[in-house]
Amino acid sequence: MSKELKQAANEFADYLQAARGFSVNTVKAYETDVLDLATYLSKLEVNQVAQIELDQVRDWLFAADQSGLAKSTLARKSAAIRSFSAWLKKNELVDVDFAQRLKSPKSTRSLPKVVSRETLAEIFQSLSSKASVENPNAMRDLLAIEILYASGCRVSELVGLNLEDVDYARNILRVMGKGSKQRMVPFGVPAREALDAWVRHGRSQFLNDKSGQALLINSRGQRLGVRQVYALVASLTDGTPTGATGPHALRHSAATHLLDGGADLRAVQELLGHASLGTTQIYTHVSVERLRDGYEKAHPRA
Repeated sequence: MSKELKQAANEFADYLQAARGFSVNTVKAYETDVLDLATYLSKLEVNQVAQIELDQVRDWLFAADQSGLAKSTLARKSAAIRSFSAWLKKNELVDVDFAQRLKSPKSTRSLPKVVSRETLAEIFQSLSSKASVENPNAMRDLLAIEILYASGCRVSELVGLNLEDVDYARNILRVMGKGSKQRMVPFGVPAREALDAWVRHGRSQFLNDKSGQALLINSRGQRLGVRQVYALVASLTDGTPTGATGPHALRHSAATHLLDGGADLRAVQELLGHASLGTTQIYTHVSVERLRDGYEKAHPRA
């Protein structure tokens, strides 16, 4: 008997999390994509996995493309359905891997936003002037931005940090990256000073039975959330040449500034936790673009 499509989607999500070690965000995105396909197919009275055909999936992707979704989102949706289809075939829930020949649209990768050193210096100066024992929120905000820029970590890695993840002797953080992969990332003296101030004088003011071992907590004593960090970075970058942007821009900035300063590409790859060196190489393009822009503005014969 064929399995109901939405039930299969839920079981597929459980498989991704348990067997593949995908991040929570990836699992959620893939599950949402499969459920989106299920909703689309239900209008065609297709509710069982055995009824799905490749042309139906292509029509779904075409409709998504026409709605204005980014190429990268369409590529992820294609990947989610290919993975779902392969899982169905492996578990003998369908006779044919219907999405095996499904192609992803080519993603046009744009260069990431980078916050300039000058803008970052102004941001840090502003945060430092507000950070005090009387303003523990500002102490925490300063530490959050220092860690994001110093280590190049993802926002999910930042908010997931616990007290025991800090190696004070070597100024190193242990972060949990994508696919539940741990890596060690260094941080500098300014981040260390912000860390010491927060742990000694700021965190204790918010600490309660909800805090656990979370390094960064909010005024209610709960682990700081991703949305709070997004709002913080957006407020700090609003009105700057970069424009309001999210925490990933600080990760981009850290990588770009390291390469601008002569850091080895593979060292930056390790720092960022990229599985492929090709992913890290986007930052070399950013550096070249910055060089070209500076050349055209400054050279008399540009």
